[in-house]
Amino acid sequence: MSTFSRFTRRVPPLAAAVAAAFGSLAVQASSHREAPFITTAPKVDGTDLYMFMSYEAGRSDFVTLIANYQPLQAPYGGPNYFKMDPNALYEIHIDNDGDAKEDLSFQFRFDNRLNSIALPIGGKNVPIALTQAGTVSDPRAATLNVNETFSVDVVRGDRRGGQRAAVTNAAGGAKVFDKPVDNIGTKTIPDYAAYAAKHIYNVNVPGCNVPAKLFVGQRKEAFAVNLGTIFDLVNAPVSVITDPALINAVPNTIDDANVTSMAVEIHKSCLTRGSEPVIGAWTTASLRQGSLLDPTPKKGHQTTAISGGAWTQVSRLGMPLVNEVVIGLPDKDRFNGSKPKDDGQFADYVTNPTFPALLEIALALPNTAPTNLPRTDLVTTFLTGIPGVNQPGKVTASEMLRLNTAIPPVPFAQQNRLGIVGEILRVGGPQNLGQAVDLAGYPNGRRPKDDVVDISLVAVMGGLCVANGDNNALGFGTSCKPSAAPLGATAFKLHDGVDQAVVPLLPGFPYLFTPTPGAGAAAQ
Repeated sequence: MSTFSRFTRRVPPLAAAVAAAFGSLAVQASSHREAPFITTAPKVDGTDLYMFMSYEAGRSDFVTLIANYQPLQAPYGGPNYFKMDPNALYEIHIDNDGDAKEDLSFQFRFDNRLNSIALPIGGKNVPIALTQAGTVSDPRAATLNVNETFSVDVVRGDRRGGQRAAVTNAAGGAKVFDKPVDNIGTKTIPDYAAYAAKHIYNVNVPGCNVPAKLFVGQRKEAFAVNLGTIFDLVNAPVSVITDPALINAVPNTIDDANVTSMAVEIHKSCLTRGSEPVIGAWTTASLRQGSLLDPTPKKGHQTTAISGGAWTQVSRLGMPLVNEVVIGLPDKDRFNGSKPKDDGQFADYVTNPTFPALLEIALALPNTAPTNLPRTDLVTTFLTGIPGVNQPGKVTASEMLRLNTAIPPVPFAQQNRLGIVGEILRVGGPQNLGQAVDLAGYPNGRRPKDDVVDISLVAVMGGLCVANGDNNALGFGTSCKPSAAPLGATAFKLHDGVDQAVVPLLPGFPYLFTPTPGAGAAAQ
């Protein structure tokens, strides 16, 4: 019996392995505007990747993948709102054999068709200036001035040269799907939740004998963070961010923002290979290599740019916020254009992270960064996965989100907001992991409830080195000990003042909540 199959039945032998790779994570969060070039192309800016075993009743053998793009969407961002770019290629990649190369890719392409709705004005039919000309309640409503559609291809093998086939609607076999218009407001779309639900499709995925689910559309931003405060050199009193009673002390600064989600729920057997239950995932977005601007655009929709040439990757996201606070500024664009198999070029940012030292400066707490350098524990967490939990049997070091599909999901109410590290702390240490309820959370994949900021703050400042003791009780390594973590037990109390666990979510697919409307009542 494999280590992974034993994991679902017998936890204690893996206790040290679970804890060992948690020595320190770089502070992570949602990836918004993380690199110089991507700030100029927000339509292809990947913000979050969620990958988890579905916890909706009756769906526990399915994996949910959610790739978010277009950060910080203001709900009132009319009249064009946040349509996806038809000149872009959006992808979710799966590595199911640990070689840091994609074995399966979901490729999303978009089309925005202008209907040129016109009104009779003084004997002339004049096109309207808005996305809508009346109330909308159904896909392809006659009142929509722009119909948004998309297609999804599955590519097996290399993303450009592999075997390609179309995902089709289980009801009728269509290869083109309707995308809901963004949540303009409650007068235009009185019941957005019901309207969006009409765009959830049962689909047939080539090479998979179990129907999957598919949804692409605007969602409420599911990530909670004290964003402005963090990037203003953590502009908060130490007494606040080290007091667990104040974990929800300030408003979530991006609570009113929306994102665009590409969500797939697919049976785990369609993603894994052989007896290996661990899969890795990352998202990318690519643009055509060349673009010409027409000084006299023809009539139509988005006609100014004429794009052509090879696809060129400009966005990449696996583990949350690696590019934002781990990769140094000179290499951020390079990282967004890179592939996991080439991640050795970024090794110094992982083994010798700068963020703990920046926290010393930001919090005016000199000599508080952990001293166990180089941080080989980061290599485990970011680049290989945790042995016995989400590390493949054969692995090439590379940055991606990894999930062990053999570890069963946990109902939402029982999920520990601090993921696996929270369970270690809750049960009093790895020696008591047999009492753990939830081992299905970050960094074993990532669920919407997982508070990746607080998890990482605890770890990056050495909390688990304190717990490791001088005798390497948790297996972090002999250099990971209390004397290497100057903050001591205070590290366990660190948080950003915003509670991820209270963000509204749906109980099932597509999990992320109804987007905030541009006008009218609060989100439904």
